[in-house]
Amino acid sequence: MRPLGSTWLVVGVLLASAACGDAGFERPDRGDQVSSADSLYSPALFDSIAWTDDLTRARSGNEVYASRCRDCHGTLGEGNTPYARERGLDVPSLVAADWPLGDSLDAVRRRIFVGHEQGMPTWGVARISPRDVDAAAFYIVERLRPEMLGN
Repeated sequence: MRPLGSTWLVVGVLLASAACGDAGFERPDRGDQVSSADSLYSPALFDSIAWTDDLTRARSGNEVYASRCRDCHGTLGEGNTPYARERGLDVPSLVAADWPLGDSLDAVRRRIFVGHEQGMPTWGVARISPRDVDAAAFYIVERLRPEMLGN
């Protein structure tokens, strides 16, 4: 004989399942997500961020890059990683001479924050802080693309 408590648990689960019925989670449209993130973006988000020095900023950026960007963009920013290919993502090289965002720290910040419809996450919306966006953008431009800053 089943204990009374477990019977009520089973009944509760069945009722909850029935109440949900066909109500399923509908994923937001990717274009809407990007558009919403773009409407929230402002260069002023980064105005109050202070770093003790560029080395600290780059180290922080490396940590963010390693945890959030490396799977798709690769350790050296070359893109076309196995992770991206397995998911059918066309990920650009961040170090290609013709990468259109590579010469502007603000453009890289914006891309990280907003993402894009082809699959890049909208990192700036409830995912990572403006400080981390700034650090990652700095790391990409300063460490992965130093030729763009004349270093």
